[in-house]
Amino acid sequence: MRFITMDVTKCVVCRNCEYACAFRQTGNFKREDSNIRVEYHNDVKVCLPQTCMHCEDAWCLEICPAAAIVRNSVTGAIEIDSNRCAGCKMCILACPFGNIHFDKINMVSRKCNLCQGEPNCVSFCISGALQYTTAQDSCQNNREIFQRFIETISASSN
Repeated sequence: MRFITMDVTKCVVCRNCEYACAFRQTGNFKREDSNIRVEYHNDVKVCLPQTCMHCEDAWCLEICPAAAIVRNSVTGAIEIDSNRCAGCKMCILACPFGNIHFDKINMVSRKCNLCQGEPNCVSFCISGALQYTTAQDSCQNNREIFQRFIETISASSN
């Protein structure tokens, strides 16, 4: 299975990922319609792109009373069927990472669906902060990213 990884030391807060996602999902460039969110923490000068982790044991999938959340058998993505979603927001409460949001216009929950295996956010990331990788490749990469993150935080607090 492949998923999106983020290198917070490379993110430049250009928000291209948000615009690319919003356009792919809704046909507009409204950042609030994006399924990836970039948080900028000015106090420590750190950018944090956040999107669904497509958990192996997805609590959102387990808790959904409408059975609207399923794992895509091809991409491995956890997806929400908006036609089945009851809008109860139980999945939002269940997500330990806070990566599901509510579409107030359509009254359904929304999250990353990996763009059917070709994530637009990764394609349009100008700094290389986002990668679409396998779990095996990600383990070593995450160790390196975490070390750079700690170094960045340490340097900014001095």
